[in-house]
Amino acid sequence: MTDTSNKPDDCPDPEMKKTCSGECATCPSAKKEPGAAGKLPERAAIDVKHVILVLSGKGGVGKSTVAVNLASALSNHGYNTGILDLDLHGPTIPKMLGIENHKLQTMDNKIEPVRVTGTLAAVSMAFLLPDTSTPVIWRGPMKMSAISQFLTDVNWGSLDFLVVDLPPGTGDEALTIAQLAPNLRGAVIVTTPQEVATLETSKAVRFVEKLDIPVIGVVENMSGMVCPHCQAEIDVFGKGGGKKMADELGVPFLGSIPLDIEMRQAGDAGRPAVIRRGGDDPTWKAVNEVMENLVKRVEQ
Repeated sequence: MTDTSNKPDDCPDPEMKKTCSGECATCPSAKKEPGAAGKLPERAAIDVKHVILVLSGKGGVGKSTVAVNLASALSNHGYNTGILDLDLHGPTIPKMLGIENHKLQTMDNKIEPVRVTGTLAAVSMAFLLPDTSTPVIWRGPMKMSAISQFLTDVNWGSLDFLVVDLPPGTGDEALTIAQLAPNLRGAVIVTTPQEVATLETSKAVRFVEKLDIPVIGVVENMSGMVCPHCQAEIDVFGKGGGKKMADELGVPFLGSIPLDIEMRQAGDAGRPAVIRRGGDDPTWKAVNEVMENLVKRVEQ
C-alpha cells in the first residue's frame, strides 16, 4: 500500500497524487530552490561616499527646488556632487539647472552624466525624452530597470554626495533606490508649514524608518515670506509646522527656507538661487544652513 500520509494536498493530478513525492517540477508543492527572484538585488557598484534621498509625502512642497539648491550648495563648497532625478514621470531638475536641452551621451559603454560645473553632474529621464511634453508611461519593472541603469551604467566618477530627488509619495522609485544605492546615509524630508502638508509628510518619515533608512532631518520649505514692498514678514503657509512635526516624530530638524519669489524665478531661469545670490541674503543663508547641518549629521 502506498503511503500518502506526507503527500501534498494540492497535487493537480488525483492519480499522480497517489505516488507524488512533492519533487516533480510541475507540482505546486515541489520544494523550490531559492532563485534570483527571491534575493534582494545587489547594491550598485559606484564610487560614492554618501547617498542622500530627498522626498516628501506629497507634491507641491518644493522638494525638487530644495534638492537642486542643496546639491548646488554642496558643489559650491567643493564636494564632488551628483544629482539623480528619479521623478521619472515629471522630471524638472534639468530645467532648474539650465541644462534641459542636453542629451545623455555614451563613451566606452558608459553613460556620461551632464556636467553642470566641475563638481556637479546630473542625470535625469528628461535627457532621454524627445521633448519636454513627452509623457513617460511605465509600470514598476520599467522604472526599476531605468533606476538600476542610472546607477550602474553611468560614469559618475568619484562622488562625495549623490543627491536623489524622488517623486511625491512612497512608491516604486523610493523602494528601488533604497535597495540599490550604496552608502545610503539617509533621507531629507521636505514639507511646508501647514498642517495638511505635515500630516502627509509624516508618512514619508515613517516610510523611511520602516526601510531602516536614517532620517537625516526635516526641511521646512516656504516658511514665511518677506514682502518685497513693505519688508514685513507674512506667514503665507504658516511657520514652524515642520519643526513641530520633527519634534513630535523624534527626528532632527535641518532648518527653514523662506518663500521667496526670486527662488521661483531662479528655478525657471535655470540658475539655482544659492548660485545667483550670497552674502547677507536670507534665502542663501537658509539654504546654506540646511546644507551645513546635513553635512554635520552625515559626517557624524
